[in-house]
Amino acid sequence: MRVVAFGYMTWGRRTIEAVLDAGHEVPLIVTHADSDNPYEKIFNESVAELAADRGIPLLVRERADDAEVREAITAAAADVMVVSNWRTWLAPEVYSIPRLGTVNVHDALLPAYAGFAPLNWALINDEPEVGVTAHLMNAEFDAGDILLQRSTPVTDDDTVVDLFDRTLAMFGPITVDALELVASGRAVPTPQDRRAASYFHRRSDEENRIDFSWPARDLFNLVRAQVDPYPNAYCYHRGERLRVLAASVTDDVIGGTPGRVVIRRGRGVVVVAGADARRGRNRGLVLERVRTDDGRELDAADHFTRMGEYLT
Repeated sequence: MRVVAFGYMTWGRRTIEAVLDAGHEVPLIVTHADSDNPYEKIFNESVAELAADRGIPLLVRERADDAEVREAITAAAADVMVVSNWRTWLAPEVYSIPRLGTVNVHDALLPAYAGFAPLNWALINDEPEVGVTAHLMNAEFDAGDILLQRSTPVTDDDTVVDLFDRTLAMFGPITVDALELVASGRAVPTPQDRRAASYFHRRSDEENRIDFSWPARDLFNLVRAQVDPYPNAYCYHRGERLRVLAASVTDDVIGGTPGRVVIRRGRGVVVVAGADARRGRNRGLVLERVRTDDGRELDAADHFTRMGEYLT
């Protein structure tokens, strides 16, 4: 088939590569320009470079709603369009141009976690699994009828990078399989249950600030959802930012005031967590590895020279 491709960053590039490797013809690629957003600098394999390497015409847009884009898609005479990690809304006047419509690929098990940073949010929320959805595009973000879904379980040993690696490996195969269903007429699109839908916004620096009124399990999830190369979860110690690189949850109850550093545990230190920690029912958060603002990375037990201090 002739496939127009919208894509950005590593997700977009791997998807387009899979479409090409499956033997489809890609007469046009549309991508975003490089961004200063820290989240958009992390997994940023260039779609523009792929287009140049393969000799494919390229358009670069923040929003693809102008006449030139519509005319280029029409001129490409595409059977279908594929969208992967496109960051802005596409109008029906754009996604409906190909005769078989548009397939969007999203790294979440829709209808939950539409929008941005789905893996980070899902890990923070202690979801038992994550995955990828291929669906037909409609006028609402990530809300079209589902063609295929693939999933992977989440364990306590997983970080967001582990989930990224596993779900990224699904992008190419699920896209190629969805295109085969569409081309063959065997697709049976399933409407999303909008009662189960959720939409999440982009993550920012504020979302990574540790709030010790959260239960320890939630903070453990936040830390592993923001490991390198993502901007790390952080708190403040003696007025300076302290990034938390690794953490765990105590097996025993740690009572007291949230944010107080109470005891060393091996190479880490235990911090009281949970708004009702004073009642003596909560687990504590073990800070294991930290990074100071000057870039020094060390075991938390080496950073905290005395117990009884407070983190904010």
